[in-house]
Formats: sequence, C-alpha cells, structure tokens
Amino acid sequence: MLVVGLTGGMASGKSTAAAALEAAGAPVLRSDTLAREVVAPGGSALADIVRTFGPGMLRPDGTLARAALAEVIFADATARRRLEAITHPPIRRRTLEWLAERARDGMPAAVCDIPLLFEVGLGEPGSFIDRIWVVSVGEETQLRRLMARDGLDRSAALARLRAQWPLAEKARRAHLVLHNEGTPEELAAAARQAWSALHVEVAGGRPRDR
Repeated sequence: MLVVGLTGGMASGKSTAAAALEAAGAPVLRSDTLAREVVAPGGSALADIVRTFGPGMLRPDGTLARAALAEVIFADATARRRLEAITHPPIRRRTLEWLAERARDGMPAAVCDIPLLFEVGLGEPGSFIDRIWVVSVGEETQLRRLMARDGLDRSAALARLRAQWPLAEKARRAHLVLHNEGTPEELAAAARQAWSALHVEVAGGRPRDR
C-alpha cells in the first residue's frame, strides 16, 4: 500500500485538502485527532504532561488546559521537545496500526494527515511515508489567516509559525505541492485531482519513489 503524507503549516489549508481527499474516497488518518485522543483524561500522555509541566496543565474538569500548554511550548523549544517526547510515540504507534488495518482491507493507497511530518523526521528516506504532499501558502497570507483564525496578535502568530519548518522548505522537499493562494474550492479541486492521478498511477503498477 502506498502511503501519502499530507502536511503543511498552521492556517495553510491542510485541513481543507484532507477533507477533499476524504470526500473523494481516500482513507485519511488525521494525526491531530490521534493527538487529542492520547491526551484525553485517563490517558498516560495526559498524566505525563501534568508531571512534566505542572498541575496548571489541567482544567477543573480534568481535561488538558490547551491554551496554557501552548503558551509554554511556543515560547520554549526545550519544553516543546519534552512534550513531543511524551506524545509522539503513542501517536506513531496508533498511526502504524491504522495503516496495517487499511493494508489488510486491501486499500491501494492511504493518506496520513501529519502537521509535523518533517519536524518529526518522517520526511527522511526509510520512513513509512512513500509520498509527501504539501499544502503551501505565502507567509504573509498564512500569518494573516492564523491571526484571524486563532485571535492572535502578530507577534504571537509569528512565534507559532517559527516553531515549525518554513512552508517554503517543506514545499521544496515535497513530491507534490498543493498551492492555496486561491479559494478553498480551488484547493479542494487540486486535492481531488491529485488523488485521482495517484489512483491511475497505482493501478498502473508504477514503483514507489522511496
């Protein structure tokens, strides 16, 4: 089974592309969903986060205080790496389990929506990702969208963007770039076209790139 890694950056439009691929029939795993599951109340990841960062990471109802955690990790690269060391292993394990299930179902291809694909090393040869598709947008457009979406001022939005690889560098390393300077409908159409072309390729038995 050929595995596509779909990635991008904050407010790049990746979620729109993922939804379009899903609507076109692609099996899509969203890593953000897994990330929410592993920090749910009762989970080992949540307990480890509280032990590592303190009781202020818990809301009164026992759920993760996401805003408080975001303030810490986007201001401190060391704290961000400590969080990743807690959450990434269970997310990766669940991702591989999902891919194994899709392979047993006979799916010729599947999509993993992974926001931090490059940051966690899955862009390197030898990973379980065969193709990398990047949703890309200009930095000023991305910044403006992020500020509007999350209610951030410019400095806070920039700090969050700087915590990830630049989109331009991700696009440079991609097998396919889905440009998102136009409308959501145009991006969705490009994603559907990419999935259709991939199906033709898989049916033709062409070898994988990696």
